[in-house]
Amino acid sequence: MKKYKTNTESRVVISELMLPSHSNFSGKIHGGYILSLMDQIAFACASKHSETYCVTASVDKVDFLKPIEVGELVTLKASVNHVGNTSMVVGVRVESENIQTSKVKHCNSSYFTMVAKNDKGKSVPIPGLILENKTAIRRFVRSIIRKEDAVTRHNRFKDSEFELKSHLEILNKYNVKINL
Repeated sequence: MKKYKTNTESRVVISELMLPSHSNFSGKIHGGYILSLMDQIAFACASKHSETYCVTASVDKVDFLKPIEVGELVTLKASVNHVGNTSMVVGVRVESENIQTSKVKHCNSSYFTMVAKNDKGKSVPIPGLILENKTAIRRFVRSIIRKEDAVTRHNRFKDSEFELKSHLEILNKYNVKINL
């Protein structure tokens, strides 16, 4: 019998105080450090859902919305938004809190596609997902649409099907010089 889980069963939340050693040359927290934390929590969430080791297959677009300051408390929240047979999409939200003022800001969100693996590195089936509310359904459907859009975008620009002349006009608006 196939096993199913709710996304609350695998939800993970971590918090970490941002130290000077995490900062970049401008004194803000280094984006690469935040990406590393995001990958860690996505792994933890996916592994908790699948009950096995997981690897990162892809990361959807990451926009750094607001800078994170040294001394702020960063909280990352992860939950499984979508499942396939061996893969799952984990939504990750990053917030930072000024611990002196209690002001919280949304810094970024992204979607990590994680694949469950056995000890030989072979992809293995994962539990299904029980959708308990409107938010869970919205997140699941949004993941389906995002995947379909990615396939469309990839196919649209296949080298064998790309029509140069129909796209040259677009480039007139950009800071490029074409030397063909």
